[in-house]
Amino acid sequence: MSQVSPSENAIEIRGLRKHFPSFDLGPLDMTIPRGSIYGFVGPNGAGKSTTIDLIFGMGRAEAGTISVCGLDHEADEVAMKRRTAYVSPELEYSQWGRIHKAARFIRGFYPDTWDDAHFQELIDHFGLELDAKIATLSFGSKTKLAICLALARRPEVLILDEPTTGLDAIAKQELFTQLLALVQDSSRTILISSHSLSDVERFADHLGIIRDGVMLHEGPIHEIVERYCLVDFTTVEETDYVCGEGMTLIRQEKNRIRVLADRQTEALTALAGQSVEDVNESPVTLEDLFVSLLKKPRSGTSCPQA
Repeated sequence: MSQVSPSENAIEIRGLRKHFPSFDLGPLDMTIPRGSIYGFVGPNGAGKSTTIDLIFGMGRAEAGTISVCGLDHEADEVAMKRRTAYVSPELEYSQWGRIHKAARFIRGFYPDTWDDAHFQELIDHFGLELDAKIATLSFGSKTKLAICLALARRPEVLILDEPTTGLDAIAKQELFTQLLALVQDSSRTILISSHSLSDVERFADHLGIIRDGVMLHEGPIHEIVERYCLVDFTTVEETDYVCGEGMTLIRQEKNRIRVLADRQTEALTALAGQSVEDVNESPVTLEDLFVSLLKKPRSGTSCPQA
C-alpha cells in the first residue's frame, strides 16, 4: 500500500480521459490541496459527476491517473474509500428502515473512525430522530441524513455532489458550519460540486471551473476571480463589436459595450488603443465570471482560456 505524506495533495488527477458516445471527458488535470475546501463548478453535462464517479471507481477511464490521500484509486481502492466519504442527493438509505439501523450498518465499515457522539450531535443539529423511518423523510431530510452519516466517519476527504439540494436556509447554514469545523484540522479536505455559486464563493478557498469535459481554470478562488474584470465602454460607431484576445463580449446595446477582460493578456492595453470612450473597469463576482467564461462565443469573439 502507498505511504501517505502530510504534504501531499488530497486529490491529484492527471491526464484523465473518459469517452461516451456523446461526450468526452478530458484530458483532465485536477489538484486539490490537503486542508482546502474546493469548489467544482460547471454547467450541466460539463463532466463534474463523471469525474467524481471515476474517483470512486464507478466506471473505468481510458487514460490517466487518480490519487486520493496519496493512494491509487484502483490499486488501493479499499484503503482509499475508508478515508473518504461521499454525499449525493441520489444516495438512498431507506432499505435499512430507520435512521439508527442505517447508522449501525455504516458504522460497521469504519470501526476506527466512526464517532457515535458526533453522529448524535449532528442528528440533533439537523432536527432528525434516531428512530425515524427513513422512507417517510422529506427529500431535504434524507440529504441531511446522508451528511450526518458521512461526517460521523471523520473522513480525510469529503466529496459532496450538490449537497444543499432540498435544504432550507437554516439547514444550509448548519451544514457549512460543520464543514468549516471539519477543515479546521488541516489534514481534512472537502470537494463540493455545486450549482450554487454563492455558496461556493462564500465557503470555498480553491476552485475548478469545467466546461465540455475540460478544466478552464483551477487554483485559489481569489486569484481566479481577481484575474478578470468587467469593462464597460462606448464605441464611436454603432457596429458589431469584435473582441480581441483575452476578451469576451458580455453585452452590446447599440454602441455601449460590456466585456470580460483577462488581466493576464494584453486585452486592456489593446482596448486603450481603440477608438472607445467612457471606459469603466469593475471587479467581477464568481457568478459574473462563471456566466462569462461559459458563454458560447459567437463568431468574432474569443473565450478566455486557462
